[in-house]
Amino acid sequence: MSFKFDENLGQSDFSAASLKQKAYLALQKSILDLEFIPGQLLRKNDLCKRFGISRTPLSEAIALLVQDGLVEVVPQAGTYVARFSMEDLREGAFIREAIEVAAITLLAEIITEPQLIELRRNLRLQRAFIDDGDIQGFYAMDAQFHAILLNATGYKRLNRVADNAWMNVNRVRRLLLPIKGRLEATFREHKKIYNALEQKNPAKAGKMLKEHLGQLMTFVVPLEQEHPEYFA
Repeated sequence: MSFKFDENLGQSDFSAASLKQKAYLALQKSILDLEFIPGQLLRKNDLCKRFGISRTPLSEAIALLVQDGLVEVVPQAGTYVARFSMEDLREGAFIREAIEVAAITLLAEIITEPQLIELRRNLRLQRAFIDDGDIQGFYAMDAQFHAILLNATGYKRLNRVADNAWMNVNRVRRLLLPIKGRLEATFREHKKIYNALEQKNPAKAGKMLKEHLGQLMTFVVPLEQEHPEYFA
């Protein structure tokens, strides 16, 4: 991932806080996209050159990533991309399921036609990315589909809370989507969720979403066996 600062920004934008935030977001994205794989050593000098910043804002950005559970600092050894923890993944999946099932049960009663249209458009894009074999494009539409559901409830902080709980789960999902047939299965599950919403059926919507999210751990367990180097 390339990282450039906008030369047209004012001086105030180049404060330490601004540089820290830019480095944090860029490095977070690289880790979530698996550009930096679990267990990989992060060399601070290389990252400073890459982002064009000093060690202080970089260290502050890394401290935020430690709080996210994405980075681990080992004294006298170095800074590493955190490996996956099955306990953390199960907890993240549990929290996300609790939030989304509650949200969609509410949403099924209040969803509007414009919101249904937005979901239909998203599903059409999902289909297009599958047909094109574009896994990254599908991944983005998948994330957007769930964001639409949460945002449609009207609760402004809901999506952010869910994303924070889901952060490491999102990382591991990047390893799952290339599994043969998983994109098609995910798309079908999304369509069932949409159909339940269109029918304004809270019980069915909650059931479809719970089944959809419940698929995750069934794929993660064998993944741990196939790639033990990625797990703590």
